[in-house]
Amino acid sequence: MDWEALEANVAECRRCKLCQTRTKAVFGTGDRQAELLFIGEGPGQDEDRQGEPFVGRAGQLLNKMLAAVGLTREQVYIANIVKCRPPGNRNPEPDEASACRPYLERQIALIQPKLIVSLGGVSANNLLGNTEAVGRLRGKPHQYQPGPDAAPIPLIVTYHPSYYLRSPAEKAKGWQDLQRIISLLRERHFLSADVR
Repeated sequence: MDWEALEANVAECRRCKLCQTRTKAVFGTGDRQAELLFIGEGPGQDEDRQGEPFVGRAGQLLNKMLAAVGLTREQVYIANIVKCRPPGNRNPEPDEASACRPYLERQIALIQPKLIVSLGGVSANNLLGNTEAVGRLRGKPHQYQPGPDAAPIPLIVTYHPSYYLRSPAEKAKGWQDLQRIISLLRERHFLSADVR
């Protein structure tokens, strides 16, 4: 399935109850050949209204974090575990994440990123198949296994930008994780010299 067909399938999806309350399905945004893929949890109210991930306050902070290391949204790809907003901004339920999983798996297959950055616990737990807290997962090497015949993709776990909005004193952790991301991409020769 190509990008156009995948996006059309997401827009018409009825696989779970989230389709009943969404305004717009939130597919993803950015460079479809990006080396760096950010995966969040699920759309919020602003994202549901606009149909694009990370456009609210958390998205504005993510943009600033990217800019701090010389990147823009247009140079990375940004997606979520689920494509429709969970009511009341609650976490996606397991059946909702499972319903969306084939869409995300196809996005990953089409992008073929060199590194995945998991933003938050819901994202990390779904991508890694565990239930550990972000604080226990960050700072350790992980791999996402896209399929039985595909090579694993390095994965870094960090807190969701909304966590830093609620706990500004913790922003240093986000900066440490960004530095790890850039360092990993640089040592694998996936970054140009203009990225900090």
